[in-house]
Amino acid sequence: MKLAIIGLPQSGKSTIFRALTGARGEEVSGQFNKTEDHISTLVVYDERVDFLASLVKPKKITYARIEYFLPAEIAGAGSRSELGQWSEVRTCDALLHVVRNFKGPGGTEPTPEDDYWKTEEDMILSDLSVAEKRIEKLNLDIKRGKKEGEEELELLLACKDLLEQETPLRSNKELATHPALRGFTFLSAKPQLVIINNDDEDETMPKWEKKPLDAEMMIIRGRLEKDIANMSPEEAKEFIEAYNIKESALDRTITASYRLLNLISFFTGGDQEVRAWSVPEGTSALEAAGTVHTDMKKGFIRAEVVSFADLKRYGTFQAVKKAGAMRLEGKEYIVKDGDIIHFRFNV
Repeated sequence: MKLAIIGLPQSGKSTIFRALTGARGEEVSGQFNKTEDHISTLVVYDERVDFLASLVKPKKITYARIEYFLPAEIAGAGSRSELGQWSEVRTCDALLHVVRNFKGPGGTEPTPEDDYWKTEEDMILSDLSVAEKRIEKLNLDIKRGKKEGEEELELLLACKDLLEQETPLRSNKELATHPALRGFTFLSAKPQLVIINNDDEDETMPKWEKKPLDAEMMIIRGRLEKDIANMSPEEAKEFIEAYNIKESALDRTITASYRLLNLISFFTGGDQEVRAWSVPEGTSALEAAGTVHTDMKKGFIRAEVVSFADLKRYGTFQAVKKAGAMRLEGKEYIVKDGDIIHFRFNV
């Protein structure tokens, strides 16, 4: 999964990126260049993987991973984000939208709500332009007798109607996730986490008259968290206690990212490897098998399933089997978070 960090200039996007990256000890050395793209792939540590590995003793342990992408700032962008020029953002799965809630250069007061809606409007306008161009082409094709684009046209007209009302497409989940529209990679259709970038001492959420539509909001004290990420464990502990930080920005953001994308984790385990797999909630056993390997999906026979809760309760796989808690499931079984699955297949 890949998430893009967006927002207006001076919102603290690079600070948030470095706070997230530094939490795993991967902070960049030297000067951080805002005119370049940056991407960081981080491990999603999961105690369930550790527990499973302690039983299986595999040669290899593989955790899930998450990518955070920080686009380069565009020279001359002024006060607008100009997201239409950031084609890489469109390929990301979700957005982390950073807004400034601390005094800026020269002591300028923050305007987080206004800043948020400026960027949101940019995304809506960009999507509207994409939709209108495609609608124009489809109308021409239909006039020439081509009928295969009628369903797509109907969907795009519904998108256009929403966008003209200055409403993001994610407010209509059916439209935002429709397979026929996936190729358009609409910006306003992407799940969004709004990060309120507060000053060091400020833990409060600012009051908004018009809150983001269908977007989660989170406070991160970006500069403080970035500084803590660069400290030794001893120094960091003092600051974490002094500033009442119960969970790192990275851990909170990862948890929120999984919620945004409606992801769950299942596990596979053997003497060669214990591995976590991230799939959308509602994924069938057949599709989960295909996530592991295409041959498993092609030759699927059944899935042997143990819930992590049962494994933790009974302590070993042998005890789980003895208690009758290991299940045989077919291809239509809906995978649940924490399932440990052994796929039986024949190719």
